[in-house]
Amino acid sequence: MNTDKILGFLREISANNNRPWFAQHKEEYLAAKEDFEAGITMAIPKLAAFDPSVAHIKVKDAVYRFYRDTRFSPDKSPYKRHFGAYIAAHGKKAFHGGYYIHLEPGACMLACGCYYLPNNILTACRNEIIANEQQWLQIVENPSFVQLFGKPGAHEMTEERGFGIAALKTAPAGFPRDYPYMPYLRMKDYCCWKQVPDNFFDGDKWIDEMMEVFTVARPMMDFVNAVIDDYE
Repeated sequence: MNTDKILGFLREISANNNRPWFAQHKEEYLAAKEDFEAGITMAIPKLAAFDPSVAHIKVKDAVYRFYRDTRFSPDKSPYKRHFGAYIAAHGKKAFHGGYYIHLEPGACMLACGCYYLPNNILTACRNEIIANEQQWLQIVENPSFVQLFGKPGAHEMTEERGFGIAALKTAPAGFPRDYPYMPYLRMKDYCCWKQVPDNFFDGDKWIDEMMEVFTVARPMMDFVNAVIDDYE
């Protein structure tokens, strides 16, 4: 990818997030979008060789719209300030987890896992963790996983790494409060992420580095997806 082109446009739209400016610079947007989609086109087959469940995904299935839905947001800016793609076997709107690629000036990242799960699926995931405690711990307390993503609740989404976007303040209802691995039960999602430098996505060598991150993250996601798939 040409990150100078992509991030340069994103800096401009961040400073000029309005329809008249966008209309005058739409060619710049289309060039940046085309370059981002070219990168995702290269990433999908690499991921599919590693995880055949995403082999059917096309670029249009993975890339998010750049236009914001402002109906329920106090921020009425019409355009996003980033490009994002979610390569997930069941699609962008499914609970089944996938692989996320995010380009934003000063906040580029790779993420993997399941977002904003409903209570019934969260309860099932928590029960599965208790029932298969050693398997879960071998995955999420593996030194490689902890080094890349940290422990649950230890980091905010704006930090360079993390495991879990949101968590309950106390034990979930119906679960023992003295459970020794409570941070994993308090999680409201099972997503891990790693921020990368703005120049990370330059060229095409980033794809191999992306695969190193997702190789470490995937066992956690697979564990949770096995539960989610009973509900989808």
